[in-house]
Amino acid sequence: MLIVETHATSHIGRVRKGNEDNYLLLHVSEAKAWTSSQEPSEFVIESQRFEVDDDGIVLAVSDGMGGALAGEVASKMAVETVSKTFLDDDPDKTIIPNEAGGSLVGKLYEATLYANHLIHQQGRDPQYQGMGATFTGIGITPEAVDLVQVGDSRAYLVRSENIYQITKDQSLVQQLIDANQISAEDAERHPLKNVILQALGAQPEIFPVSARLAPKNDDILLICSDGLSGRVSGREMQRIVLDNLERLEMACADLVKLANENGGEDNITVILARISGEDLPDANGEEVRLELLNLGDIHDTQDQDTAEIL
Repeated sequence: MLIVETHATSHIGRVRKGNEDNYLLLHVSEAKAWTSSQEPSEFVIESQRFEVDDDGIVLAVSDGMGGALAGEVASKMAVETVSKTFLDDDPDKTIIPNEAGGSLVGKLYEATLYANHLIHQQGRDPQYQGMGATFTGIGITPEAVDLVQVGDSRAYLVRSENIYQITKDQSLVQQLIDANQISAEDAERHPLKNVILQALGAQPEIFPVSARLAPKNDDILLICSDGLSGRVSGREMQRIVLDNLERLEMACADLVKLANENGGEDNITVILARISGEDLPDANGEEVRLELLNLGDIHDTQDQDTAEIL
């Protein structure tokens, strides 16, 4: 049996007046979902233990953007739409034909497209003009860990005491890094480092990036908004997680604390998830390989990628 232990929290940070982040913990077969309260005065760590069946679970982080309350509305719409799309059998929610629709990652992909559609429609209202949200979602079944990403919220993997970034920011500075025009160190100080190339609701059509990872026993996933990744390095995340392996809820709290100590200019959201199961193989030090998916056909792959140790 596959067990996933999760701990999630969202914090306003030290500067913002409201929390525009949100998260989702979803157990599909039990039709149970948890999201952030987004209350500025609260600091709550939501801890759950899931027995994962073939229907799987979904974990996601969404970082909202826009004036007034628009960002808060956008991230809430993102996680709630994805949750409801999984739990409701409404054929009108299929935005495009998708041969992968019967799989968990296919459903997550379509739910992401549907969230984009609804947020874009809501953004036509003048009070929500410019609203949008990142979305980094992970679907876990006994066979696979699947990722769907829009924007620059990140997912990391802690495996065999190493940490790997398993998503790539859909941002202007990442594009410049890929083109060898700036270094990763330059990107941290770049005046346009907050410009992202995709967001839910920003355009009528989006192109989520999706990938698959083979789970190993005692893998730990870390999903976060840039309020954490922009203030805490991957090596610092690794240290905090490894120092709290037997109490991951404390790692969650310590990550938020360090982000605030390092400035806390943005909202901070983090999910930690430990995967374990007697049938899962051990990592044994091999490379972390990501299978990039073409969701027009779930059995067709676009490419293979190897995640690097940070």
